[in-house]
Amino acid sequence: MLKLIYVNPTIGSDSNSGSQQAPLKTITQALKQSASGTKIQLVADNYDASNGEIFPLVIPFGVTIIGNEQDKGTGILINGSGKHFSRIFGSQNVTFVLNSGVKLQGITVTNSASRGTAVWIESSSPTVANCTFINSQREGVFITGNANPVIKDTIYTQKSAYGISITRNSQGEIRGNSCFQTGFGISIGDSATSKIVDNKIYDNHSGVVVSGDARPLLRENVCENNTQDGLTVVANALPDIGNNRSPGNNIFRDNAQFDIQNASINKLISVDNQVELQSVNGKIQFFADPEPEPEPELEPELETELEQNSNIEANPQVKPQLKVRKLTDVDGHWAANFIQELIQLGIVKGFPNRTFRPDATITRSQYASLMVQAFNPNALREPIQFEDIKENHWGYQVIQQAYQSKLISGYPGRKFLPNQNIPRIQVIVSLVNGLGLTNEIEVDLNIYQDSNKIPNYAVDEVTAATQNRLIVNYPKVEKLNPNQSATRAEVAVMVYQTLVLIGKVSEIDSPYIVR
Repeated sequence: MLKLIYVNPTIGSDSNSGSQQAPLKTITQALKQSASGTKIQLVADNYDASNGEIFPLVIPFGVTIIGNEQDKGTGILINGSGKHFSRIFGSQNVTFVLNSGVKLQGITVTNSASRGTAVWIESSSPTVANCTFINSQREGVFITGNANPVIKDTIYTQKSAYGISITRNSQGEIRGNSCFQTGFGISIGDSATSKIVDNKIYDNHSGVVVSGDARPLLRENVCENNTQDGLTVVANALPDIGNNRSPGNNIFRDNAQFDIQNASINKLISVDNQVELQSVNGKIQFFADPEPEPEPELEPELETELEQNSNIEANPQVKPQLKVRKLTDVDGHWAANFIQELIQLGIVKGFPNRTFRPDATITRSQYASLMVQAFNPNALREPIQFEDIKENHWGYQVIQQAYQSKLISGYPGRKFLPNQNIPRIQVIVSLVNGLGLTNEIEVDLNIYQDSNKIPNYAVDEVTAATQNRLIVNYPKVEKLNPNQSATRAEVAVMVYQTLVLIGKVSEIDSPYIVR
């Protein structure tokens, strides 16, 4: 059942029930009472430390904060900063930290602390919509790790450094935003591959800056009247600003230095963009090269023929021997032995370029596919027609099978959210429910330093998973990180531990398995 909590700093009290007639005083208190599906409704007011807020505000999985979407948060100001420890960048001054499934809608956020960031998104998949980020000392939104957010219809202005900054292996969609009067309107670096669509980027020092090995896609954006360049490309970056199959339809105009400045080592291809030839600099080609025929993808060869019903289930001691190409990014990884065993069993696969990407996240549809591949489960409940999974979706059948076997569930409103990264807590609940595990002995969950972050609905499942040695915590075995997006390696190890539990495979020793 969905829960709605009202917050009003002026007339509310944190001892109230949180109803519309008896609102809470702080977002901080509302978050303590929130679980997945909770909506927190804010009224027009100031939310800051003087009113009792404690920053940063860490929004749990699946929680929505709503203000005034129609006016993009006008009158609803969250102003504050607190120390957040990023796994990648260490201590940061942050207002909001968003986990997967979070929605931040219709609020205004300011972080005036030194190098302050309004919203921090690290390896999660939230949505930010119809907000205003103003007067922060660094950026409005910082996106990093393996994040896959949707950032749309939001205003970024008067930032010292960036409107939106996207780093590491982040993906996601940045659509319909306005970035003006900042240092860089949108900065995309490292190996980010985000989609940048229909944004207005103007009156900044620089419009869009692409660096590192980034490969973003830019479509239908307007970059104009920036005091340096509209689009700047450096290092080994190579943005897609149009090709034979998909025109760019971007507008680069009236920027003080260059509309497009390519200072990278690559040739930039521009197809069907509005830009004057005399206002570009560097290696830029205004037509696409002919596309080569794609090479066929090689499947691993079988040394022994495998029938559809293999002997894995009938005789778990006999493993099919696959002639699998050696992966290039697994040796020395903490989960290497587990990954290699699952590959030999044909449960997981590497990518055609001989990588496994163990530290990348995994979507809910990919996870459903893995569950079916690993366990081929039987149906325990009737099928459901999810509104966001059509019959022509590549994962339709495996999602249905995983759902019917109780290995995965949907969201209210018959939603499945197939492209959302799956959090670790959902993986744990999935495996426990799918196996029908119960608590045989009492387990003190205080062995986890962050046990207070375990959602109430999942306490029994975490207890059962701990008792049965299904949980893997890397790099610190005492940190569960329940609401963090699971990595491919973490899922592989927990699936392997499940196979150990049901007697399909032999144990592999690891210091990261909770005992």
